[in-house]
Amino acid sequence: MDMNQYLDIFIEESKEHLQNMNQLLLELETSPDNLDLLNEIFRIAHTLKGMSGTMGFNKIASLTHEMENVLQLIRNKEIPVTEYIIDVLFECFDTLEEYINKLVNTGDEGDLDPSPLITKLCNIMDNKNSVEKQKNNAAKDEEKNDKTDEDNFSIETEDITKNVICKANEQGFKAFKIKVHLNPNCMLKSARAFIVFNTLEKFGEIIKSKPTAEEIEDEKFDTSFEIIYLTKLNKSAIENEILNISEIANVMISQIKLENIPKSSNKKDTETKGLQNEFVKQEKAKNNQNKNLKLKTSKTVRVDIDRLDNLMNLVSELIIIKTRLEDIEDSKTKQNMIEAVEYLERITTSLHDAVMKVRMVPIERVFNRFPRMVRDLSKELGKDISLYMTGEETEVDRTVIDEIGDPLIHLIRNSIDHGIEGPNERRKLNKPETGTVSLRAYPDGNNVVIEVQDDGKGIVVEDIKAKAISRNLITKDAADNMNDQELINLLFKPGFSTADKISDISGRGVGLDVVKTKIESLGGLVEVHSELNKGTKFIIRLPLTLAIIQALMVMVGDEKYALPLNSIKEITTIKSKDIRKVQNQEVVLYRNNTLPILRMNNILKVNLDLEDKDEIIVVVVKKGDKMAGLVVDDLIGQQEIVIKSLGKYLSGIKIIAGATILGNGQIALIVDPNSLF
Repeated sequence: MDMNQYLDIFIEESKEHLQNMNQLLLELETSPDNLDLLNEIFRIAHTLKGMSGTMGFNKIASLTHEMENVLQLIRNKEIPVTEYIIDVLFECFDTLEEYINKLVNTGDEGDLDPSPLITKLCNIMDNKNSVEKQKNNAAKDEEKNDKTDEDNFSIETEDITKNVICKANEQGFKAFKIKVHLNPNCMLKSARAFIVFNTLEKFGEIIKSKPTAEEIEDEKFDTSFEIIYLTKLNKSAIENEILNISEIANVMISQIKLENIPKSSNKKDTETKGLQNEFVKQEKAKNNQNKNLKLKTSKTVRVDIDRLDNLMNLVSELIIIKTRLEDIEDSKTKQNMIEAVEYLERITTSLHDAVMKVRMVPIERVFNRFPRMVRDLSKELGKDISLYMTGEETEVDRTVIDEIGDPLIHLIRNSIDHGIEGPNERRKLNKPETGTVSLRAYPDGNNVVIEVQDDGKGIVVEDIKAKAISRNLITKDAADNMNDQELINLLFKPGFSTADKISDISGRGVGLDVVKTKIESLGGLVEVHSELNKGTKFIIRLPLTLAIIQALMVMVGDEKYALPLNSIKEITTIKSKDIRKVQNQEVVLYRNNTLPILRMNNILKVNLDLEDKDEIIVVVVKKGDKMAGLVVDDLIGQQEIVIKSLGKYLSGIKIIAGATILGNGQIALIVDPNSLF
């Protein structure tokens, strides 16, 4: 049975379970006596064990099985929840997450060995020694009674089976009789037997079973079944593979001795040779398949059924209006056409909103990874830090969710390492010993705002100035003429860091420039506000969606361009004679501020045959606190546009963010105003 068809579902559900487990483990650390938390973590481990066992992912299944054992002892009050146990459970979580990530990339669990963690879990359990003693005794008894076990097998080796065993042996395969006993209270016997078959077939071939495979599938057996198995594994390796599967009570294995098998006739030998060749072919095919297995999993998002119903209704409306437009074409009534177009516009707007809502997911999906990260960092740095999160229910586009995680990790690490002082220093400043990092998200018009704020020492502007001058990023004269905010913005320069030493957490100068680049690639902005000894706040503004935006259509020469509306502050006209040149840059005094003037025809290399006008149209765009005036030839108007990528051949063009297809089929390029500053 091919299980790859269920891999996407398995990965998606496992990620959801692990996300919940991470949150519950953090809560368990603060409330170790909370039985509800324990029960929920146990349920997740049990679910993961069952799911992974059914899929044949034995590393995940064996690790979660041992986690279950430890959690069961805690639930039964046999052992208390200690800091060490929580740490081990977090290690298990990290390992499970790594297995799932490997499955996403390669389709298998990878080379990471769960044995060290399983040993830690076993050491936690009080009855570890007695369990091992029982296992050793059972192994010794089984070794002594190999011959007896062989006689107890009721499965018969028919002539054809004997010949297959002989030929397989010539190819280096050994034959074993295996009897598997399931736990008497096993609920899904056929599923458990299937996992045993699936596991063994990774390393060899099952050539006979009793009951038959069909009878086992229909659960027409008690609690045991027998098989004849060809493999290159030794007896102990087979035993380990089977015992790693949960719900297995016992397994008896004995090798089938060649001297006890009579030689076959020529006819049989010919039949067997064909069977054996087929077997060897299957083995080679399996090995090649495992080597070449690189599965691509689809990106999925869970959607509320009400949203899908709404989407379906709107599509139905589109079909109705399509029919109406076809009828109008026959009647050629202008008034009917106008009404139909207005109706169509209302439906498409509603459809756009509905599709956007389907793509929207709570930012909680990103936020949930941070409490664990803050816990680990505070331990590593010897700082006592609390993380406060609000607005987790705020929804953003799925594409933004996938990209925003790394920038937020950089900002939170930066706050903990650079921003928040150590306990001794905080005491001297009359601050609480526990530092705080606040993570907030909230909608703001067509944007989502995410804030990362700490109550640390703030940004020392003089340190930034000294470091920037020493690294030749700016001259001393230029630094003296910069205000505090401009100096703070130097933090976003590539390679800039104020850390005195390099650590695994920060100080490599690859933090804030990565944040700025990533946020701007998403069409967003990042700002910094800091107050000495009070703390620092990073503000990220992101568009709700990256697929459809409101834009201002403008003419530059004979070409149409789109300017994103969220970057535009206002539109005005200025007299050409008021423009002055300062240090080779055109500027104009506008509302008592100096406004840089950028001529779009020069930037976009568009030829103009027009004479200089007395009055020119200027679109004032903003990026944070900065503003610039873009000179255009004409305004077309506001329009909702669909962003299309330029493709890999035109990637890396800084000024152009993409393109859109207009109603008449023409292409208009979308200008990225952020790149002009």
